[in-house]
Amino acid sequence: MEGQSNHLDSIVLQIGEAVVATTETVDRLAAQVDALAAQVQQQGYQIFALSDAVQTLAENHDSTIARLEQLTNTLQQLVAAIEDPEKPQG
Repeated sequence: MEGQSNHLDSIVLQIGEAVVATTETVDRLAAQVDALAAQVQQQGYQIFALSDAVQTLAENHDSTIARLEQLTNTLQQLVAAIEDPEKPQG
């Protein structure tokens, strides 16, 4: 009977060691998932900042195009005035 008890003790010990090893593995995995979640959150912030910068760039581009159109019109009027100073401009 004592042999069977020793065998059961050995099995219980192995199960305990397996539970401890599994718990440690799950703890390490949880820490890695937390680190990954923090990285994903940081990348989300970076994507938001990048999209905001692109939007600002697009708005500045539109403004620049409008100013270039004004400049082009003014230059065309200037050229027309130089080519025919007698003709009224407008």
